[in-house]
Amino acid sequence: MSTRHLSWFFSPRSVALIGASATPSSVGATVLANLLAAGFPGAVWPVNPKYATLLDRTCYPDIEHLPGAPDLAVIATPAATVPDLIDRLGRRGTRAAVVLSAGFSELGTAAGAALRQAMLDAARPHLLRIIGPNTVGILQPGIRLNASFAHLSPRPGNIAFVTQSGALLTSVMDWAHSRNIGFSRLIALGSMSDVDFGDMLDELAEDEATRAILLYIEAVKQPRKFLSAARAAARNKPVIVCKSGRHPAGARAVASHTGALAGADAVYDCAFRRAGMLRVRSLEELFNAVSTLALVNPPEGDRLAIVTNGGGIGVLATDQLMDLEGHLAELSPGTLAALDAVLPPTWSHGNPLDVIGDATPKRYGDTLDIILSAAEVDATLALHVPVSVASPAEVADAVIAAHQRHPEHLLLTSWVGGDAVADARSRFAAARIPGYGTPEDAVRAFSQLVAYRKVQHALLQTPPAAPESLRVDGDMARELLSTALDAGDEWLDSTAARNLLTAYGIPILEGVACATPAAAGRAAADFGRPVALKIRSRDLQHKTEVGGVLLDLEGEEAVTAAAAAMAARIERDRPDARLDGFLVEPFYRTRNGHELIVGATTDPQFGPVILFGQGGTAVEVHADKALGLPPLNHVLAQEMIDRTRIGRLLAGYRQQPAADLEAVRSVLVRISQLMTDLPEIQELDINPLMADTDGVCALDVRVRIAPAAQPGSSRLAIRPYPDELCRTLLDAEGTTLLARPVRPDDAGLIQAFAARPDRPHIALPRPERLESPRFTQIDYDRELVLLLFDPKGRLQGIGVLQTDPDGLRADGGLAMARPLQRDVATTLLRLLIDEARTRGIATLAAPVGSDEALDRIFSSAGFDDAGLLRL
Repeated sequence: MSTRHLSWFFSPRSVALIGASATPSSVGATVLANLLAAGFPGAVWPVNPKYATLLDRTCYPDIEHLPGAPDLAVIATPAATVPDLIDRLGRRGTRAAVVLSAGFSELGTAAGAALRQAMLDAARPHLLRIIGPNTVGILQPGIRLNASFAHLSPRPGNIAFVTQSGALLTSVMDWAHSRNIGFSRLIALGSMSDVDFGDMLDELAEDEATRAILLYIEAVKQPRKFLSAARAAARNKPVIVCKSGRHPAGARAVASHTGALAGADAVYDCAFRRAGMLRVRSLEELFNAVSTLALVNPPEGDRLAIVTNGGGIGVLATDQLMDLEGHLAELSPGTLAALDAVLPPTWSHGNPLDVIGDATPKRYGDTLDIILSAAEVDATLALHVPVSVASPAEVADAVIAAHQRHPEHLLLTSWVGGDAVADARSRFAAARIPGYGTPEDAVRAFSQLVAYRKVQHALLQTPPAAPESLRVDGDMARELLSTALDAGDEWLDSTAARNLLTAYGIPILEGVACATPAAAGRAAADFGRPVALKIRSRDLQHKTEVGGVLLDLEGEEAVTAAAAAMAARIERDRPDARLDGFLVEPFYRTRNGHELIVGATTDPQFGPVILFGQGGTAVEVHADKALGLPPLNHVLAQEMIDRTRIGRLLAGYRQQPAADLEAVRSVLVRISQLMTDLPEIQELDINPLMADTDGVCALDVRVRIAPAAQPGSSRLAIRPYPDELCRTLLDAEGTTLLARPVRPDDAGLIQAFAARPDRPHIALPRPERLESPRFTQIDYDRELVLLLFDPKGRLQGIGVLQTDPDGLRADGGLAMARPLQRDVATTLLRLLIDEARTRGIATLAAPVGSDEALDRIFSSAGFDDAGLLRL
């Protein structure tokens, strides 16, 4: 299917309602009434052979008798009739249909699934797009389109709301109506047989009438497509998501700690974060977040100062901040001294800043002048409760004036009360300063801003598929896996698992595999120091639960006896388990070490997921974890560490030194690389991974394997930075040029290229983006920007490939420095054409007519006069 026809859902010139009716309260009657009541300016054509007219409109007996091909069709007839109707609409020339009817795959029956497939088969030859079935419909207030059976027509606005649930759509409309919130578009996707969240994100990302996108998600059907679209949209505007089903009634059985910790909702949370979307937990938070982001930019840091005339509300705000794991700004001695000079002696002398109940407007202004300019404060929350000595509105004016003197500082407000503070709140709204009814709401808004800044930061990270700095023995790893799979093993034995980590450069404690208790004793004697003794069995993944781990044993006799007793006990308690012997390793001692877990699992939707957290035998009890989608780099690895409680301990505290965080990050990046390279690995646990000042060391590892269903990085939810596309080229004079994919930090370089006095030759699909940061913040799954550099590192050319999400068509183009080197431009264009073929693109389009010199380059490469190249 082609996304180009999505526009017909939202810019139709005519709408046909198939199944229009005069029956009161029927879907056909309600939709027709809504279409007409909204004042849609285009043609509305009811279709039903039972009627000659409906609501003073001509009613047509069938699709063939319509005056023309409707741009948009709305179908409200029984499910069994829909496939034939879709085919007839497609033959007429319709390219968009909303199927309100229920009775398809949502029934969970073979008949319903067959109807769904028949509907899609009928649409495919015509590239006709379908929203639904089983949907309430779509609305676009800005063009007065209400193609739904909702109970009211919403106000126009600049927020798009997309949901699977029709019931939720009508509830949100009702909720927003009472709060005077308007929408650019409202879409109920229903069963998502065709158009899904990814398609809508693609459409809304480029919609100038939409400033923010709100999603209510129950499930994502095509994760890679969804994340690709979400990452592209989130670079353009805020995308805020609320997902239901955070607490499933039951959890699937899993064999590894990582699998138990990486639940389905946690993986969704991880995916949303990596895609640059802000996740909220309720509908009210959904709209509060977009309201805040409409007024202010996220702060650079997370240090909040609280200024209040009431100690109680200051404490409430602080409690909420601590509940959300936020940070109060620690005021510097210079800031405290400046505050002492303007505040009475009884002020709180710290943060929160209680400026006392009799605070005047001037006191607020003086205080904020100091706090808003303090380098140690990233944002400020001003609180106020009504008192008789100062008007809330006058205090608000002083706060507004202070903010005008320091407009770069993030300021939030909460004037607590009712009628007494209504005027003050109105003044803040007029000054575009966010205001909230309670301190808790204000702190939650601040927390959302901080979270949004973090996810946007993660969005800009572009890890490569195989970092050059990582030296791994991939051949050794693949041989280990091949041997185990040939033997029919589901779990690697302890020796193979340890060798796998060694192949990827992850330090692991040396161990000796022993077949008998006596051999274990001799191995312990050879070590000449205390040892750890572990049972070896591919049937026992949690050895401590069966007494299969003994620590700090010393001497041959003690280890021999302990091994014999261990084997006897396990044979008695677990007669089903195959025992392969014992593993003897030096007992690991550390004074300041931390037990960590680093793992990976394969989510059925999002593919490989990396886990980091506090390890040890009580890992599920601690539940201190963070998830990340590969590929990872050191920045993303540190972000994972920072989201855990154990991460704060690793950074050092009181008299405890910091652990070697570089070594911890390296393990995360290496596990990410391992999961990218080796699709046979389904689950992996390193638990514990000991971390101290001297580095890291894995003490135990488990690895579950299965034959690869997908090759390498294709199973990743996010495409890595395409370092395989880096090329060296030679120009006609033999000069070496470098071509590489764009990175987010290239924005300034490209802007300088576009602004050169000798303006470059430009023939790009969207040339206005060349000087926009968006040009460098691309999703490599659907876009490619190749930069061409001369030996001195000067940018000489840019090649662009923008692929339709369906992969059928792409737009290409060039921007080349003057004087134009034809051979270089041709070579760069050939790189784009080769990549288009690799991606399976059928048609490549070039913007001919933009630049005569480049037109000749396109023509020589085989593009026709319309700028099309069939591949």
